Amino acid sequence: MRLSVAVIAVAAVVAAALVVLASGALLNPDRPLVSEAGFDAVVLSPNADGVADVVTFAFTLARTADVSLHLIDGEQSIYEFRTNVRTPPGQYAIQFSGVVDGFSLPDEAFEGTIDRRLVPDGDYLWEIIAVGVEQAEVGQLRGTLKIEGGDAELPLLNNFSVSPTTFTPNQDGVADRVAVSAYLTKPATVTAYLVDDAGERLYIAPRQTRTRLGEVGWQEFDYEGGVDIGAEPPPDGDYVIVLEAQDAVGQRVSQRGALTLQDGGKPRAGIVGQVTGADVAFSTLPYDEVYFSDSDGLGRLLDEPSDPTDVRLGTVIVPMGELLVFRLVVENYGASPIRTDGPPPGTVYQQDQVAAALNAIEQDGVWRVGVQCDTSEQSYPYRWAVGRFEDLRQATDPTNDNVYYYLAPGERSVVWGAVRLTDIVTTRNPQQCWAGLIHEGVAVANNRIGARDILIEAVSPEAGD
Repeated sequence: MRLSVAVIAVAAVVAAALVVLASGALLNPDRPLVSEAGFDAVVLSPNADGVADVVTFAFTLARTADVSLHLIDGEQSIYEFRTNVRTPPGQYAIQFSGVVDGFSLPDEAFEGTIDRRLVPDGDYLWEIIAVGVEQAEVGQLRGTLKIEGGDAELPLLNNFSVSPTTFTPNQDGVADRVAVSAYLTKPATVTAYLVDDAGERLYIAPRQTRTRLGEVGWQEFDYEGGVDIGAEPPPDGDYVIVLEAQDAVGQRVSQRGALTLQDGGKPRAGIVGQVTGADVAFSTLPYDEVYFSDSDGLGRLLDEPSDPTDVRLGTVIVPMGELLVFRLVVENYGASPIRTDGPPPGTVYQQDQVAAALNAIEQDGVWRVGVQCDTSEQSYPYRWAVGRFEDLRQATDPTNDNVYYYLAPGERSVVWGAVRLTDIVTTRNPQQCWAGLIHEGVAVANNRIGARDILIEAVSPEAGD
């Protein structure tokens, strides 16, 4: 009787399968889950001297498993090297320097966290445990290892400090920088970084001090959010700031602190240019002694000029002893507030005065509108706040109760003031005067805006009678 083609085909497939199974059984017998495990030396001397600092642990895994490797001392204390690491089948070789997960010995107390630490000198039992993933099985092997001459001193970071803990990187001169410091007790590699909610690290540059980075002594880091180099700072929010020290053996110690970032951003502001006419409106007004200001106090403030013809572009003629008045508009077009300080708009200067004579001391981070002329002996001697205090946002510093004033992002303000012109320099009459927007201690954001010819007109004695 002849067999059908279909029956013959099925028989062939079955036979082939049996052959494969049989060959598999011969070539890949039921091996133990973990085998051929052990160190390539029986003594480890981890002290970074280049001799026996590292040993290699090798093992073979027959099937995928979660693998743990640890040491056990004479007191049955366990030191973890690898814990439940999912590992596919294969042959492995792992270098081991005696450094394991962080631990503390009895009666020890340290500042910070011990992340990685060298086990003490002594005789140990090593144990590898593999727990099968595909089926319920456990493989376990043991051996011995001696550790001697280890450099077990920890690179501690004592007196850790983060100041301030609320950080506003916007170049306003208030809490613009964070100082991170600690005392390192042993030479080590020291790093500092921020950690965001996603676990991303933002590394911080060290401050150059007498103690070199990594030497025993004070380790100092300085963080300004990248604003000083023109970068945008990290988003506002809560961060963890970490300082780490790792010695030559591989021991690692860390300190952690909380840091809140708020009102961050590269400040951007400018004098608003006009579509037509002068960007800075100059005009004149008669002087009155009620406007006189000095370090003892401010005189009466000028009302905001409202003459629509002030935007003309011709020469401005100022009778000697009268007021050169200006008016302009400032806009904060950035994402962070800009800080300002007095004197307020409307303040009147004498020609020989400077801002410091009105107690307007230059302050790093403060924005002011300035006016300068060709005959001025210093840069922008006459300065005003970028807005009226009652129109600005106020903030009180809880550390010292200082009140600060800010022009908020997206807002504009009108700034005006006057200089009483009393001195004629014949070789500079007319002279040019102009305005600028100064970010004190940082840069002149807008320089020589709206320059105009200003002629001081001499007044005859007869005219003064």
